[in-house]
Amino acid sequence: MAVNWAERISAFSRSPSRFLSGTTAEAFLAELLRELRDDRASYGVKVLLLSPLCEHPTVLCPSESVGEETALELMSVFAQCPPKTVQFCCHLLLALTSVLVCTSCVSSRSRASQDFLDLLLQIAQDTSDLHGDAAHRSLRATACDCLQELEACSPGLLSQRLELFGGLRQREPSRLHQAYAGLQTLVLRNAVYQLTQETGAGPEHLKAILGGNSFVAWEAEQDSGLMNNKDSAILSSVILGPMGTVPTLQTGPDCKELRSVLSSLLEESYLLTPLCQAALLHRLTEVVAMVPGVPPAIFRAQLLRLLGTSEVGLLHTTLLMKCAFTDSLFSAEDEAFILKRLVVLSQHPLLSTPEKLFYMDCILHFPENRPISCSDGDETLPVLLTPQLALALVPTVFNDSATMLARLNLLSLVYLEEGEEGEEGRGLAYLYEHLTSLLHIVENGSSREVVVTFFRAALLFLSYFCHVERYSNSLTEKLCQLYLHHTYLAPHLINLADQTQDKLTESSWAVGLLKALQGVITEAPLAQLTLQDLRRHLKMLARVAEEGEIPQHTTLSFLSSVITPSSSSLCVSGDWRLGNSLLGVCRRLLVHPSLDSLLIPLADILQHLTCHYGDTDIMDHARLYYSLLTTLSREKLANVLAQDLTEGGRQVKRRTLSSIMAEGEGLTSALTIHQTEKAVFRLMKAQSEPRERTQSDKESDLNGNETESSPGEANVALEAYRTQFLDPSFASEITLIHQLTHTEAVDSRFHQLFSICLHFSLTDDHYDDLSDISVPCLFRDRPCPKVKLTLKPRRPYPTTLHASAIFTTQDGLSWHTVLPDIHIAFQQAFMPPPNPPTWGRGNKLSLFEGLWDQMSSESSGKDLTDCATSLFCCQLKEAALISLVEKHFLPYLVSDLSEEDEFKVLVFLPPQSHMLLMIRSEEDAVHFNIATDNWQLLPHINSYLLTITSSEEDTHSHL
Repeated sequence: MAVNWAERISAFSRSPSRFLSGTTAEAFLAELLRELRDDRASYGVKVLLLSPLCEHPTVLCPSESVGEETALELMSVFAQCPPKTVQFCCHLLLALTSVLVCTSCVSSRSRASQDFLDLLLQIAQDTSDLHGDAAHRSLRATACDCLQELEACSPGLLSQRLELFGGLRQREPSRLHQAYAGLQTLVLRNAVYQLTQETGAGPEHLKAILGGNSFVAWEAEQDSGLMNNKDSAILSSVILGPMGTVPTLQTGPDCKELRSVLSSLLEESYLLTPLCQAALLHRLTEVVAMVPGVPPAIFRAQLLRLLGTSEVGLLHTTLLMKCAFTDSLFSAEDEAFILKRLVVLSQHPLLSTPEKLFYMDCILHFPENRPISCSDGDETLPVLLTPQLALALVPTVFNDSATMLARLNLLSLVYLEEGEEGEEGRGLAYLYEHLTSLLHIVENGSSREVVVTFFRAALLFLSYFCHVERYSNSLTEKLCQLYLHHTYLAPHLINLADQTQDKLTESSWAVGLLKALQGVITEAPLAQLTLQDLRRHLKMLARVAEEGEIPQHTTLSFLSSVITPSSSSLCVSGDWRLGNSLLGVCRRLLVHPSLDSLLIPLADILQHLTCHYGDTDIMDHARLYYSLLTTLSREKLANVLAQDLTEGGRQVKRRTLSSIMAEGEGLTSALTIHQTEKAVFRLMKAQSEPRERTQSDKESDLNGNETESSPGEANVALEAYRTQFLDPSFASEITLIHQLTHTEAVDSRFHQLFSICLHFSLTDDHYDDLSDISVPCLFRDRPCPKVKLTLKPRRPYPTTLHASAIFTTQDGLSWHTVLPDIHIAFQQAFMPPPNPPTWGRGNKLSLFEGLWDQMSSESSGKDLTDCATSLFCCQLKEAALISLVEKHFLPYLVSDLSEEDEFKVLVFLPPQSHMLLMIRSEEDAVHFNIATDNWQLLPHINSYLLTITSSEEDTHSHL
């Protein structure tokens, strides 16, 4: 049977762990390599087979030894590829690179890595395609990419090949010139950095590396040259670290060889694509920064082209040069020109929003020639960015959200020092007017995006100008009026207060806002209050109650007026959500610092809820709070209601009844079904005990020990047997026993599980839908519970079940997990024939003969159209045959086991199918004569017999 590799590879790519739950990584890897060596497979399929090795090499090759063996196999496949299969060879090189790099074979300098490096260098030097087939050029390009990847992952690996790569670059007339240039630049940068880390390295060592030699870079005498992982991390950001941390190589003024290489690369850089130019210039900038003997002026010829570029990557590289060399390369005029160009590009109408945001970020991190501060990473404005120059970037309400916020941030920095005085104070006034314009848009109704943008702009404005009381107080008043008209903004206002308190710890603006909101809520007329507004008011008052500086008497008066008899309809309605909101405010008041002055009115409110609220749950919790308030001191009350407890030096959040009723995060966590990252447990087929012949079997044999049956007896037995199936539900189900067991590596949170509900879904229509199964508990240190899967086949074919489960952990959280698929094999549907319990062996033989005659008959009656016979042959010795019958067919054997010349097997497959086997040992082979009343079972029967006979033959061949 042909393997559908596209489907299998797709299944593996979607979820390697789920795919490997049905096999092993070793077996799947062996299949892939075997198919890659198969000449009958098309190269399109072989390219597909390489994708798992490219995408998930460490899954299929978990150790270095497996990676090396796999690489050797792939190189042997490469050696046997015909010249025309260039695309497959390219993919093969990429797969080899992934395997060797990810399994640490390159870093450990294994033999396979050395052979692969020699192969790549040989391909890179093969210029036979210059006047021939251009298709081979892609193979050289791939080899260059692989060499670059090896060098990037193991810096210094190719440092002895610099002269070779330089020669290849200069002689290459095709587009591969770019690949050689990028490779040479990377190797040069790594080699120079390597020298900076060696004690005593000087100009002679640099000349030796630039001169090159024929030795492989990782020979024993060069071991010290390969960098460790820490060096690799530093290497990626040589000129972006703190000032003064760039490693240097002292070579003196005599660096003619290095200057020659750099000049050659720079002169040809304009031939490269913008992205490759940017990468080359960045690496060469690092080289010059690490070698003080080479003046930065070597880049002067490139500046004119770079300063006028429209490419983002090249402009970014220019800024990196400026960061590295400052006024030693860039004059004051150059600096002013770059800054003005950034301002223009930041608001250019033809550029995309991400590009303009990038340019604004460059302004905030502009590398000045003589910076005033040395704060790395902080947003600071360059001295040359004056308010007049920044006017082009003022935010407007027509900007998109990201651009508006970025411009507001930039202009806020510009006007930060102006305050409220001076001729230039109009800038700050404009920013506030812009903020109020956004507020009016929100007030008149707008989308959620505009609302979020306004509150983010408000937070940004406050973070810079919260100290300007005229604007901060005015903003507080406007926010209060906005809330009165749009109470749905309560969560946004609460979040604004929280964020302001976190970012501006010394400011009291957030407390002032909450106090003002408390005032407008408690003073609003109750007659105009809707139920929805009341819920939002209570949420806001609950946040206000968290502030110890704010008096809470007006809050209590508001609560009292809400639940008084004149408004008793709210209590009578018994709305649980409303009661929960009321209790949320009361709970926060119970831990308020001024509780002593709030005691009597708060107790009156709780007592009223206890007696008059229409929901029993709310009444019970109000009674609990009333009891705590009237019996405990304030300190004990605070300890009882505290949510955050410390155990073993760490903070632990416990879900208590009071925290749930306070709408804390415990409620959300408790009501949410969380998703596990991977399977927590699985269903495994329980090991069945070998069936022994029982006393009832022996007695039934005594009831009918005939070994021959007449045609009349066979027909009678068959008719009696068929009569049982007049009931459609008769013998229509099969029961499979599985064990529910934890997976090997599972989080300790899941060691004790409760209330497990297993859900099954079918992948085909061969079986009826399965009902959910409940398992009380699963403990890791206790015996695994057994689960009975009751299947009702429509057709007794192999199938796969998807399984998932919902369960509860010891901390009360509910979880959902996906279990590995359950594979139902063909033989798991086998059952002994459901004959009457009084039948003996003779009756079973009569039934066998009757079914055999009926299925092998050439009659074409209506009931016989699905019948079929077949023959399966195999080579088995007599002992192996008897062992096979005892192991696989003993429960279904209707003949005597002692009669070794012929075995008769009768298997029932629900709902009404049969498989009859007449097994004889002939001179040439063992014959399995097959008869069935469902011809569609023949492929499955043949596959099953092939599996058990092959395994039996292998078992006896090793004895």
